[in-house]
Amino acid sequence: PTVLFHKSKDDAACKEEIFGPVLSVMRVNTHAEALAIENENPFGNAACIYTSVGAHAEYFQRRFRAAMIGVNIGIPVPREPFSFGGMYGTLSKYGDMDITGEGCLEFFTNRRKITSKWHAPPGLSAAAEPATNGHSQRQEVDQANFNGQM
Repeated sequence: PTVLFHKSKDDAACKEEIFGPVLSVMRVNTHAEALAIENENPFGNAACIYTSVGAHAEYFQRRFRAAMIGVNIGIPVPREPFSFGGMYGTLSKYGDMDITGEGCLEFFTNRRKITSKWHAPPGLSAAAEPATNGHSQRQEVDQANFNGQM
């Protein structure tokens, strides 16, 4: 685990998305300054506040632009049914699904839909199978083939 004490909101670790365990700490003079620093961050993944005053915690919970908020505790790893991270409009918004089960499969796969139409080669019926190796085959209708007629 790493704890970073920042002197400025312009520190490199405040500008890049860091995957930890890392705790970034910055002292500020006002509530407005704290909110401005957090909400200006383009990632919007997580924020936390350490306080002994419940009203302060609620104030920040309602105003932080982050998807995961910790009060008197570091940010937990997101689990179902939470999304992959950030809020809409941030660089950390990776999807609307949870990171386990079907949501994970959906996130890490690409759906494809292929529509095509093929015509039988000249002289070959769509229902007949061609002969192989010079031997004739029994003419069977392919029951699995739907040619658009009922």
